[in-house]
Amino acid sequence: MSVEFTRPQLDALRADVAQGRDSAIQALLADLHPADVGAVIDQLQLDEAVYVYRLLDSEMAAEVLLELHEGLREDLLASLTSREIAEDVLEHISSDDAADVVADLSEDKQREVIALLDDPEHREDIEELLTYAEGTAGALMAKELVIVRTDWTVARAIVEMRRQAKEVDHVYTIYVVDKDDRLSGILPLKELLFSAESTRTLIEHIARTDAVSVNTDTDVEEVVNRMKKYDVVVLPVVDGKGTLVGRITFDDVMDVMSEEATEDYQLASGISEDVDATDSPIVQVRARLPWLLIGLAGGIITSRIIAQYEDQLRIDPTMAFFMPLIAATAGNVGVQSSAIVVQGLASGGMGDMRIAPRMWKELRVALLTALVCGFSIFTINFALDQSQALTYTVSIALFTVILTAAMFGTVIPLLMDRLKVDPALATGPFVTTLNDIFGVLTYFTVGHVMYHFLN
Repeated sequence: MSVEFTRPQLDALRADVAQGRDSAIQALLADLHPADVGAVIDQLQLDEAVYVYRLLDSEMAAEVLLELHEGLREDLLASLTSREIAEDVLEHISSDDAADVVADLSEDKQREVIALLDDPEHREDIEELLTYAEGTAGALMAKELVIVRTDWTVARAIVEMRRQAKEVDHVYTIYVVDKDDRLSGILPLKELLFSAESTRTLIEHIARTDAVSVNTDTDVEEVVNRMKKYDVVVLPVVDGKGTLVGRITFDDVMDVMSEEATEDYQLASGISEDVDATDSPIVQVRARLPWLLIGLAGGIITSRIIAQYEDQLRIDPTMAFFMPLIAATAGNVGVQSSAIVVQGLASGGMGDMRIAPRMWKELRVALLTALVCGFSIFTINFALDQSQALTYTVSIALFTVILTAAMFGTVIPLLMDRLKVDPALATGPFVTTLNDIFGVLTYFTVGHVMYHFLN
């Protein structure tokens, strides 16, 4: 059952920990799902978390460890011996999860833990998964599979499937391979059920050969896109020779999507590395400072532009009133445009669209937006009886910056994507700062021309 602890319940648990009431703690957590136990432990202090964690049985402890916040998981692993990690954690979880746990350890401890594993096949699977580059299908996949061969009869396949299924927690798909272990297709359960009475039927006669697969070096974003495109809950993974080596399930993909969303959100907010509230002040400052310094540099450039037009402000000080409007509009339009492009790139919705067609489409959107906003501010200033020069300056400058900001917001993420740089950077301080600078420069340039021409 799913349970969310209230503050009084959490305080009671802490009191049980302080008093060493182990049986009360075990009774409290006994019927909870591992995810709920993990959520409870995440709210405890480190010493309390270690105490509660050590009261869990091995299977529950292994599942709970996977549910914990990354920082707390690393601290808990540091409190366990190599043998405890091997016997009480890795032996009870699938190969992909085990590889993730081992990857959090130091190289020396990795070797110690892997050497202590009793199951040689599990040990080899973990070692293989650790060899794949992070961010690839190989690093994401699990090795546990249910496999049948094309030349097996249905009767033999059923026997073999029962044996293999004991080692797999969730059987989503039955894979069909040839004599060289190359992926040939999948075995639909419906076909197997209807063929069960005809025990002499060969698997190759009832298997489907249209299975969608990915290679071990396929980028995880492409894995996500392919699962969404073909609406599947599991994808087989093959090596360069077509040999079936693993599978990726939808829960693994959900984790990737969550991590990517968090990363993109942080990049768009001007945070240059993955951080969270539990990280030290030094780590958080290191992640935030680079883009803050870029924003600071942009502010200095903007102030120097304003200083160059000091005489213009002396002619009409009311021009200063509209500077925030111009800068804010430019920044907002740029962020909107870049956000749409980044979303399209992330979801695969833009396909192989070239820069020029995308710019033309965004230009039409920006043109309509600029006309509405420019006419609106012209009408407002005219109604407020502002000077003719100021009215035209604000309207034309606003129209211009909306067009240019939309182009910046479209082109920059597309170029970043071509250069293999995460385009989410374009939705943050980078585009905002650039549009602020260009917006103020445009405003005063238009103002200089308008005041000189009309006066």
